[in-house]
Amino acid sequence: MIRPAPLATAVQAAVPSAAPEPAKRRATPSPAAGRRRKKTGAVPAAKERKPRKRTSRRRPAKRGAAKPARPRHRRIPVEHEAQVPIDDPAAHPAAGVGEGRDAYEAGYERGLYEGGEQLLEQLVPPGALLEEIGLREVLAAGLAARAPQLYPLAEPALVYEELTHAIESKQPYALVRLGDGELLTLAQDTVFDAETIRREGRFLPYAGVTPPDLAARDLVAMAVRQANRVGVPVARRKHFQLLLHPVLRHHGIDPAGLRLTSSTINYGLQQSGLLPHLLTGRRLLLIGDKAPALAEALVSRGFTVTGIVSPVNGFAAIDRVIHEASFIEYDLALVSAGVPAVVICWRLATEFGRVALDFGHLADALGKGQLSV
Repeated sequence: MIRPAPLATAVQAAVPSAAPEPAKRRATPSPAAGRRRKKTGAVPAAKERKPRKRTSRRRPAKRGAAKPARPRHRRIPVEHEAQVPIDDPAAHPAAGVGEGRDAYEAGYERGLYEGGEQLLEQLVPPGALLEEIGLREVLAAGLAARAPQLYPLAEPALVYEELTHAIESKQPYALVRLGDGELLTLAQDTVFDAETIRREGRFLPYAGVTPPDLAARDLVAMAVRQANRVGVPVARRKHFQLLLHPVLRHHGIDPAGLRLTSSTINYGLQQSGLLPHLLTGRRLLLIGDKAPALAEALVSRGFTVTGIVSPVNGFAAIDRVIHEASFIEYDLALVSAGVPAVVICWRLATEFGRVALDFGHLADALGKGQLSV
C-alpha cells in the first residue's frame, strides 16, 4: 500500500505553485502609502496615486491566481492507488476497493461483488475450491434447473395476432400493463404500509393515484384478474419484478393463471413493425392527456382517428371517460392514462365488448415525433 505521505507529496508536486499575493509585495509600504493610511485627511499628490491605480487594476488577476489549489478534486493516477484485496473482510467494508478511487467506481465494484460473487462464494462448501467458471455460467445452470417454474411471456407477434383476431371477430379484449406505478398502487396496505408508499411512490399522483387510495388498489387488482393479457416487468428491480410476486400473492392472484406478456409490449409492437399493421384500416379511439398530439401524429400518417377523450384526471375521471367513450364508434382504443389506464381498458372490454390496449408512454413518443409508426 502506498503510504499517505508520499501520496500527498506526489499530488502536491503535480499542482503548480501559487503566485505570491499582492499583499505580500506591499509588506513594506512606501512613505506615500504610509501617509495615506494616516487619519490626517491629507490628499496625496496625483503622481503618487498612479502606482496605486496600476496595482488596483492588476489585483483581480493576482487574486485569482493565488487561489489555493484543491487537490482532492484531482484524479489520482492508477499507480498511486492502494490495492486492497477484495477478499479481505477487514478492509473491504470500509470505503471501497481503492484508496483515492472515485466513489462511484468503488461503490459499483463493491455492489457487484456483494450482489453476485460474494453470494456464490458463500454457497461453496467449506474446504472446497470452485473450478474456473463465471458467475453468469453458474446462474444459467441454476436457471436451467428451474425451467418448470418459468412463466411464458407472449411475444409481440402473438399479441398482434390476438388483437387482430379480437378486432375482426368483434370480441372483447383488454391488454393491461403493470409497471412501478401499478405495482405500488397494488402494494398499498398489502406489501408496504402507508408511509412507505408515500415515501417511495412520490410520483403516484402524477400517474393518477393519490395514496392512500384502497379503492383504486382493488379496482386494479380486479382488472388484472380479468384482463385477456397482462404485461409484467422483466427488470428485476425493487419496484418492478421484485415487487410483482409479493403483490400478486397478497391479492391471491396466481401468475400461472394469467396470460402474460412483457410490460413493454407496447414498444415491442412498435419496434417489431407490427403496430402500423394493427392500426391500418381501424377506427381508433385515443384516451389520455396526450391523445390530441397522438391523434395529430397518427392522422398525418394516414390512420383514422374517430374519437378523443381527454384529459384523464386520475381515478375520479374514469366514469366520465367510460361514458364519453360509449358514444364513439371505434375498433381499437389506445389508452394512455397512467395507472387508471388498467381499469379503463378492462371496463371498455367487459362492459362494451371493445378491444383496448394500454398504450402508455408510447403515446408521448409518437406525439412528439421521437418514434414513428
